[in-house]
Amino acid sequence: MGIHPDIFRAYDIRGIVDTRLDDETVYLIGRAFAAEARGQGHDQVAVGGDGRHSTPRLRKALTRGLIEGGCDITDLGCVPTPLLYYATHVLETGTGVMITGSHNPAEYNGLKMMIGGRTLAEGAIQALRERVERRDFSSGDGAWDTQDLVTHYIDRIAGDMPLRRPLKVAIDCGNGVAGIVVPRLYERMGCEVVGLYTDVDGDFPNHHPDPAEPANLADLVDLVRGGGADLGLAFDGDADRLGVVTDAGTIVWPDRLMMLFATDLLRSHPGARIVYDVKCTQRLKDVIASHGGEPVMCRTGHSHIKAKLRETGALLGGEFSGHLCFAEGGGGGGGGGGGGARGGGG
Repeated sequence: MGIHPDIFRAYDIRGIVDTRLDDETVYLIGRAFAAEARGQGHDQVAVGGDGRHSTPRLRKALTRGLIEGGCDITDLGCVPTPLLYYATHVLETGTGVMITGSHNPAEYNGLKMMIGGRTLAEGAIQALRERVERRDFSSGDGAWDTQDLVTHYIDRIAGDMPLRRPLKVAIDCGNGVAGIVVPRLYERMGCEVVGLYTDVDGDFPNHHPDPAEPANLADLVDLVRGGGADLGLAFDGDADRLGVVTDAGTIVWPDRLMMLFATDLLRSHPGARIVYDVKCTQRLKDVIASHGGEPVMCRTGHSHIKAKLRETGALLGGEFSGHLCFAEGGGGGGGGGGGGARGGGG
């Protein structure tokens, strides 16, 4: 199968497996990524993957491409995307690739990438495509190793965000990789956890893995209302989008959730910059400013949010789709449980 240019999107690489995105394509992307990373002085790469059926073989193809391109690989296994980003800090690589279809249907998969702490987007992704088309690759004999950082990640978030009181939390993992981390995290924080669809199943048999759509929160709303939970949390397929339901079963949209996080963060970090995308309500800007913060509007897209955080030194960023990012000084992790932990602990 030839390379399909349309899989190279604004924020990631994504396509229907074996129709637009196959093993050979991912191998070639691995070769191109290795050349680009090494050209920027980075030859240590963290690799992770979500729970889709196609992910193990695509991760294997990616790893082969990276190693043949001369990069040393730390394979994290099946993990949430936020844990992959976390690993690039802990392992001090700044560079990583996540095989994930994110919130898309089961037949999709893709790649989210970062080099030297910068998420690849738009021009950088197109440059990668051009490398693939030219076969402009580096060569080498990289090493391969594995590392399990799940407990390390859970301990870090739980240690950063102690709860003021015990909570009963209903968690809908949507059969995504959140099920590997999030229930354990909240139990570690002392919560009573009521899990929903916590088994990782790449078919997503219970509902579409996207908490930004109200229909996908219906089961969680029923569970919260019927089970007397203090809070309901929902995650997408790779656990970097967060949905929140109150104890009354009301959905809290991400821009309203950002108001809560901003208010809490600005108590301890007065004057902090907070990034939000253009789809968020104007009220968010007003709340940030009224609590002494500096609101920074940004283009939609998780890569743009993260780039703007880096550019401005902001401590918090988020977008209406549910992506949340907390900078190191703002209290650690974002998705993968971290955002929900702040909501419960604040």
